[in-house]
Amino acid sequence: MTSTPARPDTPPAAVRQSPVAPTRRTAPGGARRRRAALALLVSAQFVVMLDTSIVNVALPSIQDELGLSPAGLSWVVNAYVLAFGSLLLLAGRAADVVGRRRMFVVGAAVFTLGTLLAGTAGNEGVLVTARVVQGAGAAALSPAAMSLLLAMSPGPARARAMSAWGAASTLGGATGVLAGGLLTGTLGWTWVFFATVPVSLAMIGGARRLLDDAGARHRRRFDALGAATITAAVLVLIHAALAVPEHGWASPSVLGGAALAGLLLIAFTRVERRVADPLVPLDLFRARRVGAGVALAVLGGAARASTFVLIALYLQQALHMAPQTAGLAMVPTSLAGFVASVSLLPRVLRRFGPERSMVIGLVVLATGHLWIARGPSSALYLLDVLPGLLLVAVGVALSFTPTTMVVVGAIPAERAGLASGLASSSTQVGAAVGVAAFTAVAAAVSGGAGHVVSHDGFAAAFVAAAVVAVATAALGAWTLVRQG
Repeated sequence: MTSTPARPDTPPAAVRQSPVAPTRRTAPGGARRRRAALALLVSAQFVVMLDTSIVNVALPSIQDELGLSPAGLSWVVNAYVLAFGSLLLLAGRAADVVGRRRMFVVGAAVFTLGTLLAGTAGNEGVLVTARVVQGAGAAALSPAAMSLLLAMSPGPARARAMSAWGAASTLGGATGVLAGGLLTGTLGWTWVFFATVPVSLAMIGGARRLLDDAGARHRRRFDALGAATITAAVLVLIHAALAVPEHGWASPSVLGGAALAGLLLIAFTRVERRVADPLVPLDLFRARRVGAGVALAVLGGAARASTFVLIALYLQQALHMAPQTAGLAMVPTSLAGFVASVSLLPRVLRRFGPERSMVIGLVVLATGHLWIARGPSSALYLLDVLPGLLLVAVGVALSFTPTTMVVVGAIPAERAGLASGLASSSTQVGAAVGVAAFTAVAAAVSGGAGHVVSHDGFAAAFVAAAVVAVATAALGAWTLVRQG
């Protein structure tokens, strides 16, 4: 594997330092302490994914009580997505510079503040602002947690730790759907926010007891211009992608946003070539595995994330299920994804490695897409939908975590925060573009503009997602597996 040597200004201690508070190997509580630290870090990803799904279920109640317009309601979701996706790379790099435990605590605190503000919001402006704060906190929390997890799980332990990370993602999304409906129906929509506060506060307290502050400890110049340009580029790109279902690919807002994002990316690369201490050292991309891994994260993110949006719409609009029934119909997917992440993925990783595991997962994902696409207009859930959902769940489990491992494994350990942020940001960008692209395909085949109602439209979207998944698998097989 090609790697890039560490920069001269990176202190060796930052590489060797353990993220877990030091204990004697023979100490009776050492193993328990390490397990508690792992659970703490995995819980961060659980909370981030929980918040993403738990709010979606409460959207109709939020709209009714606050009198939100359709545009305002979409911003309750989009504000979080934009803040989270655009700040991941910056936050990941910051974790390497100021300390990963410190960023973990800051992220949890900001996330908690945004959650409390959202739960007490009385109007659209306050709620959207709160969602921005939540997204910023999640962007700081997630890469810091992943980099700490990677640092404390070398060798074979890394596969198990990352499998737990993937399982937390699946379980968080599933719990959010179920808890969101229950809390909204019994206590009101504000409790979908308040429910995560105890967990966030526990993470802050647990971090100080269980985690050491791994990361650089010396003064460094902050690449403000690089941070501004890359954050703006990702922000504009995701915003343009979110506008596609409503305005179409050829609209001025989408085309203009894509062009502006491209210009900002060009400006970012020029800045990074000139500054002494760049936010993202471009020499990292001289390693083929880094560039290939980022491309695979973007494409794989598009194929994976769009799947669940399409399925949720398909069940309600094509099969005419009630929202509650559609939610229950998705439960087997979440359970299958969790079981695959915990029991199947570690075995596959040990036998095949992350590169081949990723390729296998993408092929299984594409098979699930095609199974659902082949169903007739009068599809039966148990025969025409459920087998495809289970294949999709296994495919996501076998491809998501290995893709992340490919990216972070190609970047030096002292830049684990940057690697985590790069992998997560790439996946978020891919997810936004994928959702926009495949819902646009479904709308176009249905003959509509943003309102998907046709079974044929959904079938075309699932086929398109399958094509992207297979193409991503082929790219991974060619660039990473075949060429070593």
